[in-house]
Amino acid sequence: MEVRTRFAPSPTGYMHIGNLRTALFAFLFAKHNNGKFILRIEDTDQKRYVEGATDVIYKTLKIAHLAHDEGPDIGGNYGPYVQSERKNIYIKYAQMLIESGHAYYCFCDPDDKEEQGFGYNRHCRNLSKEEIEKNLNEGKPYVIRQKVPLTGTTTFTDEVYGTISVENESLDDQVLLKRDGLPTYNFANVVDDHLMNITHVIRGKEYISSTPKYQLLYEAFGWEPPKTIHLSTIMGRNEDGSVSKLSKRHGSVSFNNLLEEGYLSDAIVNYISLLGWNPKSEQEIFTLQELIEHFDVDGIVKSDAIFDYKKLDWFNAQYIQKLDHETFKKASMTFIQNLSKPIYDKWDFASTLAQGRINKFSDIVPLFEFLSDFKIDTSLFENKKNKLDKQASKDILVKVFPLLASTEFEVENLNNLLSKYAEHKEMKIGKLMWPVRISVTMHSVTPGGGAEMLYLLGKNESLRRIQESIDALSADLGEPPFEPQEKPLDKDEIEFLKYLMENNKE
Repeated sequence: MEVRTRFAPSPTGYMHIGNLRTALFAFLFAKHNNGKFILRIEDTDQKRYVEGATDVIYKTLKIAHLAHDEGPDIGGNYGPYVQSERKNIYIKYAQMLIESGHAYYCFCDPDDKEEQGFGYNRHCRNLSKEEIEKNLNEGKPYVIRQKVPLTGTTTFTDEVYGTISVENESLDDQVLLKRDGLPTYNFANVVDDHLMNITHVIRGKEYISSTPKYQLLYEAFGWEPPKTIHLSTIMGRNEDGSVSKLSKRHGSVSFNNLLEEGYLSDAIVNYISLLGWNPKSEQEIFTLQELIEHFDVDGIVKSDAIFDYKKLDWFNAQYIQKLDHETFKKASMTFIQNLSKPIYDKWDFASTLAQGRINKFSDIVPLFEFLSDFKIDTSLFENKKNKLDKQASKDILVKVFPLLASTEFEVENLNNLLSKYAEHKEMKIGKLMWPVRISVTMHSVTPGGGAEMLYLLGKNESLRRIQESIDALSADLGEPPFEPQEKPLDKDEIEFLKYLMENNKE
């Protein structure tokens, strides 16, 4: 028998991470078994319908590369694939259940609780044939309810949770067909799964409690029920360390929101595949094709999965680093609009610094925004590792200022100049670069070295900041302000220029 799974979302808004995982697991299971993955839109709850939500479903599946084999947009042999277009089918099968004694008309006054079947007192369960015909002839509104056995036990076997038995007396006479003639989810999914030859139903474990009623419907029709694969709940971690069902208070919970934050689709899919499924190896990074090859029911676990944003960040960083640089630049363009102008104008270069330093694209602006917030802190010039105090840092800056003022601000040129100067002075390059980098950024950790920061800021701004830093250090040391415009090259600088000339250095 050909394996056929389905993803049957309701068009009620965005695609929740839990919905996407259900779609992913149904897709992977079908493809692993050379089967078909079906898309069905369950829109019978018109009160919750959101305009445009169906397009969100199509778009999400396309971006996630979960291509369906049949569905409303591409057709198939078992359509229509939208439940609101199958109304007459459900009416037909509801009538069949009434005729076989497995369902009944309920004429009770509308009530939200009764409409959903919660605690209904079965008032209409045993109406006489005459009472029913009288109510129907009078046009009295009704729903059709399932006539659940009052005794006995209903048992089913889930592929993950094993054999589950429920006493029938604990089950309600659920509504199958509503007053508007549309089915409830609990009825429509049974009819559709059978008529569409669905062999395996993959859904969240919250549906385990409803499954006995589905089993009773299958028995009433004389149909073979599909196998069920129930998935554990995705949880989020609360501020106090406890966990609860993933919701907006934990952060972004929709696929689209994660994309807007700068997560890559492939990274999201890869991470979500491991929420409730354990591969048989230690491998964590999977392409979609590798997931298809490795996915099996044995790896699906009962324990709830915790959505860890830090772990998702790690996955996404791995995917970002693997992008070729042109692809990275293209993908980053929508996230750099708020960069300061010097960085934005030099994004071709700045992007090379960013790619290996961000977890998601929305990290780009925070990565560089410190360059726009220049507040002098002279304590940063003290560095034990490089044996630097304020005086030594100031002396280095005074020496390199005129050299920087006389050179072109290109990264390679700046690196060459500063490294050769350090070589000439028999000084470790780290010792020279520390005060230079601090003087223009006022940060001990930057996305690039001193030359890169000088280039990004530009010559005029860099020299201005270096001069302010020298003046601040001078004030701390009780020395007069720096006057670069009136200061000629001193002996050391002249010697360095001669050194460059003698070694044919530009």
